[in-house]
Amino acid sequence: MAEEKQSEEKLSVAEDDQDGCESNAEEQTMKSGPDLLQMLKAAESRWAREGEGTGTGELVTEALKTDMQIQLTEQKQEFNKRPMKAVPRSLSRSISQSSTDSYTSAGSSEDETSPRKKVHKTSKGASDFGIKNIKQADFGRREICIAEQEMPALMVLRKKVGEEKPLAGAKVIGCTHVTAQTAVLIETLSVLGAQCRWAACNIFSTQNAVAAALAEQGIPVFAWKGESEDDFWWCIDRCVGADIWQPNVILDDGGDLTHWIFKKYPNLFKNIRGIVEESVTGVYRLYQLSKAGKLCVPAMNVNDSVTKQKFDNLYCCKESILDGLRRTTDIMFGGKQVLVCGYGEVGKGCCAALKALGAVVYVTEVDPICAIQACMDGFRVIQLSEVVRQVDMVVTCTGNKNVVGREHLERMKNGCIVCNMGHSNTEIDLASLRTAELRWVRVRPQVDHIVWPDGRKIILLAEGRLLNLSCSTVPPFVLSITATTQALALIELYNAPEGRYKRDVYLLPKKMDEYVASLHLPGFDAHLTELTDEQSKYLGISKHGPFKPNYYR
Repeated sequence: MAEEKQSEEKLSVAEDDQDGCESNAEEQTMKSGPDLLQMLKAAESRWAREGEGTGTGELVTEALKTDMQIQLTEQKQEFNKRPMKAVPRSLSRSISQSSTDSYTSAGSSEDETSPRKKVHKTSKGASDFGIKNIKQADFGRREICIAEQEMPALMVLRKKVGEEKPLAGAKVIGCTHVTAQTAVLIETLSVLGAQCRWAACNIFSTQNAVAAALAEQGIPVFAWKGESEDDFWWCIDRCVGADIWQPNVILDDGGDLTHWIFKKYPNLFKNIRGIVEESVTGVYRLYQLSKAGKLCVPAMNVNDSVTKQKFDNLYCCKESILDGLRRTTDIMFGGKQVLVCGYGEVGKGCCAALKALGAVVYVTEVDPICAIQACMDGFRVIQLSEVVRQVDMVVTCTGNKNVVGREHLERMKNGCIVCNMGHSNTEIDLASLRTAELRWVRVRPQVDHIVWPDGRKIILLAEGRLLNLSCSTVPPFVLSITATTQALALIELYNAPEGRYKRDVYLLPKKMDEYVASLHLPGFDAHLTELTDEQSKYLGISKHGPFKPNYYR
């Protein structure tokens, strides 16, 4: 009996639900306006009224269009009647801020006044710096702490030689990308005893919050995201601080700082013990000075260290190029035709990443050795002019000048993406694009449409500057390898006895290269095999290295 009663209750509930559904459906139909059947009936009734002058297809289309307008109007009126729940102002502000703040911590809500016209002070009253907003220091400190976790070798250096202060008395002036990863290097140099002053080597790559954190820590830093060319040189000049400070070691990335001191303050070289340079462009400039007999001090070429070439240049670019392209263009890579200019370590990384996602990759090269490597890796080596009309994207990574000229840009297809993965912005002939007949349209941060008179456009990223650091971030781990190499090069130059290094460009000894690599192995739980005495004697090398000759790259 209980089961029968329960069954009757369920049946009753089901009938009630069905009645409710029918009622709701009728209610919904009334609110939503005429359905498709009603619209067709309305169309039929109009055919008779409007006569035979108009085609049937046109009448149906017009009827549907009219009734849909009626329906949408009714829905809009119904929607407008509904009460709107007010969003608290503070919540609205926080949502807006979080959506506009980028990975570089340069939110659009920041004051647009030039930092050159602002007077900031740290919590300790210091004001010898030029940044966007000192109030971002806490956020920048968190960014630096995150980077420290992925930069083990620098943290090991702090523990191992921090108490010895191998850079005590060193006054390091630096011009690199001002990012969380670089901040870990700068603060490591400080722990090792150095005084530091810093400027940015790229007008787009500075992380404003990180710059604020460094300033709050007492490090004079002159950098902010979005500097003009005039701001760029002003920051370097203030960083040099010739009136209040005398540097004795230079850490440069691109050679701009070295060039500025050579041009404006040549007398400073009397006290400078050496230069550490990490980029292809900067190293090329140093070799030119050395060849002309104008290099005033010894210089250490970090760019051609094995740890820099095989890790920073290759693996860093391999992982970061896709990030930069996605953040700026939302492009899908599968099936796209991409031309990569240059097949050095940077080019190899870019090609591998693009190929892995299904892009059709072409390569241009001037060096036959690099060219045959590209061929053996499965890429077609051609000249730019052969495919410039058909490719969807052009990536430069040669370190050269005017690799992509106006004659190439004129022939590119509509919507072709043009970007640079080399250090300098000289690889794309931008001067030829700043003419009256071409229109520049900023569509996103770091994304410009260059529009021709016929409406055709190319998409230029970061104004031809370094894509990955201007438009995205890079893996701290690979930068840890480069930064540790830079730190060891500074220690070597600063502590070298007089006469060890002459006025020339030197490579870091392979023993140091291997030491840098060994500091990063514990992070992979890697265990090296040790040579036996017999094996060591057979190879003619020490059991403890170096395992490669100095010329090995």
